Amino acid sequence: MRARPFEWCAPGSRFSVEKVDGNATPISNGTDGKVRGSGNGLALFVIASCQLMVVLDITIVNIALPHIQTALGFSTESLSWVVNAYTLTFGGLLLLGGRTGDILGRKRVFISGVLLFGLASMLGGLAQNEGQLMGARALQGVGAAIASPTALALISTTFREGPARNRAFGVFAAVSAGGGAIGLLAGGILVEWLSWRWVLFVNVPIALAIAFMARRVIRESERHPGHFDLAGALLSTLGMITLVYGFIRAAEEGWTDPITLGSFGAAVVLLLLFFLNERRSPQPITPLHMFADRNRAGSYGIMLFLACAMFGMFFFLTLFVQNVLGFSPLEAGLAFLPVSVVIAVGAGITSQLLPKFGPKPFMVTGALCSAAGLAWLTQTDIHSTYLGSILGPMLVFSLGMGMQFVSLTLMALSNVADRESGAASGLLNTTQQVGGSLGLSILVTVFGTASRNEAHDQVPAFLSQADAAQKSMFLRTGRLPDPWGDQVLTSGVSAAFIVAACFALIAAVIALFAIQVRPSDLERLKGNHAPAAV
Repeated sequence: MRARPFEWCAPGSRFSVEKVDGNATPISNGTDGKVRGSGNGLALFVIASCQLMVVLDITIVNIALPHIQTALGFSTESLSWVVNAYTLTFGGLLLLGGRTGDILGRKRVFISGVLLFGLASMLGGLAQNEGQLMGARALQGVGAAIASPTALALISTTFREGPARNRAFGVFAAVSAGGGAIGLLAGGILVEWLSWRWVLFVNVPIALAIAFMARRVIRESERHPGHFDLAGALLSTLGMITLVYGFIRAAEEGWTDPITLGSFGAAVVLLLLFFLNERRSPQPITPLHMFADRNRAGSYGIMLFLACAMFGMFFFLTLFVQNVLGFSPLEAGLAFLPVSVVIAVGAGITSQLLPKFGPKPFMVTGALCSAAGLAWLTQTDIHSTYLGSILGPMLVFSLGMGMQFVSLTLMALSNVADRESGAASGLLNTTQQVGGSLGLSILVTVFGTASRNEAHDQVPAFLSQADAAQKSMFLRTGRLPDPWGDQVLTSGVSAAFIVAACFALIAAVIALFAIQVRPSDLERLKGNHAPAAV
């Protein structure tokens, strides 16, 4: 039967709907009443481009880390702050960003976040010391925290439930998961041909283009009155920063260091105050009732542990292929290109099969694939090659991540009222960024401990074979030359991958025992709408 469009007017808004066999279904909403289904493709392009820019920036800097370390004088452990300064403010303020979009209107908040991200990127490219770079990276995180959850919420309000929204989430998930590998390739090209500063400068024209297009193709959302939980945002961000600092400090100074212990103690107090604040706040930044749904809470837990594993894989493999295998920045970027391809394939296949099988099989299988890939990477040593030891594990890991991201996104936003879609998407992004920062700090601690233990064995071997010039250089810098230095780095990386594989296994266990797909979930995936929970 041919669809016959008609319009229904409600106070303050207009909805274009299709009438198919007597059933009215909204296809778009806005304030002008125009049917804009044909513009949804452009809107998705803009939303996905923003997410690509935000996610890409987590790893595009990774490829430049050896050059940043040399230029600005970072140690290997403190170098992780170039990543964590971004991801911590990103993850810590994501919930506030999602809430801001709900209250002020998602389009204007989206554009503001994108422009702030571009400004911070320019400041980062101009940085002359460690403090300036980390400050700019933190400001980038603020911009990303404003733009990213708003982008995901815009998909929920632009595409109706069913195949159209499944495909849109599939694109968004593929970009979110594959953006990391694309960032490594882009970073390799920029560092090789220009300089490390261009991994930050490149965001400026991209942000301006996204903001320009967003003004024309994205509709403003309905505003939901409320207030901002600034205390919750501040407590959560400071709590995570002190917790991550504690782990990184432990990697450098040991677990008995007073500042290390003080950081952990402060983190516990701040996070406890955050929880109490959220319980008492009339409009909390983290609506605790979001965790009442078993599947949604399980999805957040899975994302947390997968992010712990994923961020560590990119960080340590980037160091390994450049410092041990001797890859140039461009070669290192090309080495990670298959990751984005396999993630996109996995996400595409999963989005097509979800209505038939539901998300749980893909969650369990995807987490197990990721764990297997990371376990395989623990076998790397100084004699490893890219084709023989790196490519295979990366592809297995990437297939698992592609299967996971689509399933997690759909499950986390399933059965959520429109007025809380920003909060739900913010929580999902928060668990990813906070999990990545926390996981990376834990893995850096494991890396540091294993590296120091290996150095105790390698230093005597070096001193017994080194000439006077090599000994003099070692006493000046404290760094072992190759092959002794490579052995120390490789030992630390292998130990980090063991823990990363454990993170992925925990995600698989959560998926197996926590996720329960209901018949109503499958009906929504097939496009048979059910009312969202209020």
